[in-house]
Amino acid sequence: MPSFESSTISNSPRIGAVAIGRNEGDRLVTCLKSLTNLPLVYVDSGSSDNSVNFARSIGAICVELDLSRPFTAARARNTGFRALLEQHPDLEWVMFVDGDCEVEPDWLEKALQIAQSDERIAAVCGRRRERFPESSIYNQMCDIEWNTPVGEAKACGGDALYRVKVFQQVGGFDDSFIAGEEPELCFRIREQGYRILRIDANMTRHDAAISRIGQWWKRTERSGHAFLLNYLKHGQKNAERFNYRDVRSILLWAGIYCAFLLAVLVTASLIPLLLLVLLITSQAAKMTLALPRIKAEYGELATFRYSVFVMLGKVPQALGVIRAYLTSRRGGEHRLVEYK
Repeated sequence: MPSFESSTISNSPRIGAVAIGRNEGDRLVTCLKSLTNLPLVYVDSGSSDNSVNFARSIGAICVELDLSRPFTAARARNTGFRALLEQHPDLEWVMFVDGDCEVEPDWLEKALQIAQSDERIAAVCGRRRERFPESSIYNQMCDIEWNTPVGEAKACGGDALYRVKVFQQVGGFDDSFIAGEEPELCFRIREQGYRILRIDANMTRHDAAISRIGQWWKRTERSGHAFLLNYLKHGQKNAERFNYRDVRSILLWAGIYCAFLLAVLVTASLIPLLLLVLLITSQAAKMTLALPRIKAEYGELATFRYSVFVMLGKVPQALGVIRAYLTSRRGGEHRLVEYK
């Protein structure tokens, strides 16, 4: 597999890619085809479809995870990274991609032009876009969620370009994290004095394929789990208090909701419920006003709907926080929360 070279990039950096997935079907085909000009590792987590055979047919190095241990995306990426470096030890950059994403053709060139300008830049990400945002309100909310400000960032998502030597220096992803492993890694990278950048460029096309509220609920519960894991690992021993405000907000609002619903039961009246609806609506309206960039792109209605779901999402997030806390307290193994 030839290494990536671009005449527009100085010093011809050597880049490889790691894609991870399970039963992604046609999404994986699209993903891997967008990476065929790179040294490529595909890490499979127990697919029952043709994923492994297809990856091998296009020349990718395939690694099938040992599923006797709980699967995590963090473990898959670390495993893929090690396999990639075994075959290509001189790589300078690695692009991690989820198997339901397609890499934009000009992404690496744009990312490298910026990344190479400063040795302290350890990771670069761009805009992940939903492939079918119009197919459901949940897909559109994912597209809004990916639309974060450009510039210095605290974290990347699942798709990002990392400087190999920095990734190795900090020890890669934490295998035990079932979610939120990217911000956790980026926290350790920033602690070492390196920079994370989000640039104004389309990076990947993602297919969330969320069509039911139950999927949204599980995905949102998983985010609460991630916030708590990050807080327990880093938020109690540094000035940044990593994810403390997120966890506090989740538990505060979930507690408020429970208080209002308890009032409904105690008073046998719907007035507390109406007041709760009014409170959520007013908070969502405030949030909408605070998101002018999102409102300009998606419109006021979509931004307000997104804000309402952010408020309602405090409930499944709180369940994720509580479950993660209880599992950590008893020293148990965190299990993946899947929504697909």
